[in-house]
Amino acid sequence: MLAVRTLSLDLRERILDSYDQQEGSRQEVAQRFRVSLGMEKKLLPQRRHTGDIGARYHRSGRKPLILVAHCRKMLALLGQKPDLTLREPREAVALKCSLPASHYALQKDGADI
Repeated sequence: MLAVRTLSLDLRERILDSYDQQEGSRQEVAQRFRVSLGMEKKLLPQRRHTGDIGARYHRSGRKPLILVAHCRKMLALLGQKPDLTLREPREAVALKCSLPASHYALQKDGADI
């Protein structure tokens, strides 16, 4: 299996410049620069929608289930009624995570808030 590498910004610019200058079809431009057609297809809308053609690592990966807003709401509920079980504030903010995960988030984010 081949390792997937991030394309340099220079290569991304050359691919898009070649496409803009109509130096061939998408397939021909992709073959010329030895990238997949899918990569070229991703670059065009990314440039159109964001104006940026750089790597988008910050958007990859699993999204967090427990947000700071959830923690704030749970902490507010616990501040009003300190005798609540951990399950009660978690259910009040409609979190779908484990009790240990919500406990960990409250300990971590509770100190930051």
